[in-house]
Amino acid sequence: MKKITLTYLAFLLLATAAFGKAELQQPPADIIVEDTSREDQLIDEVVKSKSLPQKEKVQYFSQVTKYGFKNLFSNYSYNAAQPYVNQINPNAEMFIQDYMKGHSKYLLNMKGWGQPYFNLIENVLAQYGLPKELKYIAVIESNLSTAATSPVGAGGPWQFMPGTARNFGLMVNSVTDDRRDYFKSTHAAARYLLTLYKQLHDWLLVMAAYNGGPGRVYSAMKKSGSKNFWNLQYYLPEESRTYVKRFIATHYIMEGGGGVTTPGNNSFGAGYAENGSNVFKQPGNLTEAELASVETLAVGGKFNSQIIAKNLSMDIAAFNHYNPDFDVMLSSTGNYELKLPPDKMELFVANKYGILNECVQVLLGGATVPVNKTVYPVRSKKRGS
Repeated sequence: MKKITLTYLAFLLLATAAFGKAELQQPPADIIVEDTSREDQLIDEVVKSKSLPQKEKVQYFSQVTKYGFKNLFSNYSYNAAQPYVNQINPNAEMFIQDYMKGHSKYLLNMKGWGQPYFNLIENVLAQYGLPKELKYIAVIESNLSTAATSPVGAGGPWQFMPGTARNFGLMVNSVTDDRRDYFKSTHAAARYLLTLYKQLHDWLLVMAAYNGGPGRVYSAMKKSGSKNFWNLQYYLPEESRTYVKRFIATHYIMEGGGGVTTPGNNSFGAGYAENGSNVFKQPGNLTEAELASVETLAVGGKFNSQIIAKNLSMDIAAFNHYNPDFDVMLSSTGNYELKLPPDKMELFVANKYGILNECVQVLLGGATVPVNKTVYPVRSKKRGS
């Protein structure tokens, strides 16, 4: 009996020790434990290759990364058909109201002139399976300006430091600075955001890390015992804490009341402005001279705006000027009234099937989207604070 009792006590001690160790390893109650090994492996492959992920990986990323907004939106992502206040984390409401007082006018104005930039960024993010909401990081970083340069040397719309830029495939030297190229820098930003997501698995924490570095976020997580931004925010530097809230407020101002950066984000349904007019039938604010000479052609299929622009030797901003929301509308309705200047339309018609084949190859993962250096006007707008 003594032997059995001692054995039983030893078992209890071992069980207690094991339980205690397990308890120490358990995250706080607000942390969801997930097996992210496959996700992390695929992200590593994409980042190291510095190339676009294949179609199946894009679909996988789009499914797993949407959960990164679990601490911001009640259903992981923003639903434009529902009232904003019913979806947003209550902790964000007060800051949004304060931020709107000083920044709403400028940001609402940006919804117009920034449309080509938003189109390009959304297109690139989609190629990596990333949430389109991340486009607003470029608003916070640079006000969408390619000329933006910080006092410490960060440059371009995504404000990369030279070393980080090179690590993610950009060339930065005395002759070339790819940080200022929208197309290239946005691809680098997508890979960098995937890298941060692999480490943190929460987009609000990714934004804090984008601003102040992952080390400070890890420190805040350790001190607070939480991975929930709202619980650890006061363990972050004030600048990083405010940075995350600026993102939330920017998203609300741009989309919470219905805007043009994301079709269908108002009560009138996809493609309709607040006055009920069909915004997609309006020719992108073309001048009278442009309207007089523009040629129109109905197109369908898997065309991609960037590949069309590349083949026509046309800047992507100019293409978007003639064809606002081309990729979004073509993917949602299956057809689009393509508008181009006569010389560009002639070139498109002559090469239509070759362009379509290239677009399909990219979609299927058999080729990468071609490098198309974009030139955007340098804006002298003062960066928002």
